[in-house]
Amino acid sequence: MSAPTPATPAPPAVPGAARVGIGGPVGSGKTALVERLLAEFAARGTVVSVITNDLVTAEDAERVRRSGLVDPERVVAVEAGGCPHTVIREDPSLNLAAADRLEQRFPDTRLLLLESGGDNLASTFSRDLVDYWIFVIDVAGGDDIPRKRGPGVLRADLLVVNKTDLAPHVGADLPRMLAEAEQVREGRPVLRTDLRAGHGVAAVADALERDVLFT
Repeated sequence: MSAPTPATPAPPAVPGAARVGIGGPVGSGKTALVERLLAEFAARGTVVSVITNDLVTAEDAERVRRSGLVDPERVVAVEAGGCPHTVIREDPSLNLAAADRLEQRFPDTRLLLLESGGDNLASTFSRDLVDYWIFVIDVAGGDDIPRKRGPGVLRADLLVVNKTDLAPHVGADLPRMLAEAEQVREGRPVLRTDLRAGHGVAAVADALERDVLFT
């Protein structure tokens, strides 16, 4: 009697992508951060896909698709149809479904960036949706933003203070803004960026590698 043919071993499970939310007020630099991170992670050999959220348009998704920094098929738009933080916090089902579809279609995705629609300082991400989230504020929005102690500023895994180059032009006290951000966040990381020039992007990517990708 011949020996039974050994069963073909199952292929190793493919771990899901790390899901990182990017929130912040309108104009703070969320889409610019997505674009800069796409270029930075491409140079590091990390495959990235993107979900953008807008009210009733796909404007941010189209901007990212046109950037040439990522395969346009890897960019999906979610239309919130209402308050932007509803679909990233109260009921993230639309984003969860979009994320699952992207990962199924592109299983080589290591990092999935989910950009929120522009919102206020109360914007936060559901932990059912993301593993880690970044909140972006900008110097031109006022150097008193940290003192307002919004949930986004306080609770985000990483706070990014963008447009630091504009401080002398808008009368902002950048050192005080950064010091107050450090104080109210009680040890949670704060990074400064000038995304227009690309300054500080490598530090954001380093934080994601340390805290999300390689943990």
